[in-house]
Amino acid sequence: MNHLAHITHLEKEIDTFSMGPIDLAIEPGTITALIGNNGSGKSTFLKMIMNLAKPDKGNIKVMNKWVNGEDESWKQHVAYLPQKPIGFAPYNGKTLKKLISGLYPNWDNALFKRLVDDFEIPLGKKYDRLSPGVQQKLNLALTIPRNVPLMILDEPTNFMDIPSKNLLLDVLVEWMENGERALLFASHQSEDIQKLADYLMILKDGVQIGTFEKEDLLERFQTYWLDHMPGEPDSIPGTVSFADGKLLSDNPELTEKILKERNIPWHSQTTLKLEEIITILMK
Repeated sequence: MNHLAHITHLEKEIDTFSMGPIDLAIEPGTITALIGNNGSGKSTFLKMIMNLAKPDKGNIKVMNKWVNGEDESWKQHVAYLPQKPIGFAPYNGKTLKKLISGLYPNWDNALFKRLVDDFEIPLGKKYDRLSPGVQQKLNLALTIPRNVPLMILDEPTNFMDIPSKNLLLDVLVEWMENGERALLFASHQSEDIQKLADYLMILKDGVQIGTFEKEDLLERFQTYWLDHMPGEPDSIPGTVSFADGKLLSDNPELTEKILKERNIPWHSQTTLKLEEIITILMK
């Protein structure tokens, strides 16, 4: 399969923190959300993909090239936005645009101008004089128009107001429609993940809990409200928890089958929100 990025058996240790092993394949036409608790290693993982941090074990290929190899042509095909871009402070938006656009042969100038107008970015003002929210808008306006197959964003909606965040999400959805592209983004924002993601890769304290298809997760967890529970809840297959008449299942089909066989009725059934599911998976 033609992966835009392929990460296998990735491991890294930093002082007392251990990450991995991590495996992830990023295919064209997909959006993957990287989710984890604070300090789980999300930013470090993205830096390793960009060869800005070295793994202790494992392999990373981007555009079918080893990222630690001599051929660095793959970098022209990736747009990466870290949480804190380095070296922007002395320049204004006009200068930064001139510097960055020259590095990407397919730079989309019309999209850049549109983002500047929609986000109301003052290009003549020095970067370090902008508020954190406006800095982030400029960061995104300097990243999205690079017009590359793979975009990697680390907490892209940080510091952004609600209207600007909604505008950004619409822009990213539109960006995905233009060719065989993929987006990998780290986020704590459940609304962003709900709207954008096809897949969720979940880290907890450096350990990869798994990579899940979002729609499968939303269908996988169901809550059943029971009038009574004869016997032990653990005897019902799929039971994650049971309290106050509420049975949480991660295998609804099997749970319902057994409830019916045992003549245990339920008077209502609800799905879980994505953020609730993520919380369960990370416990």
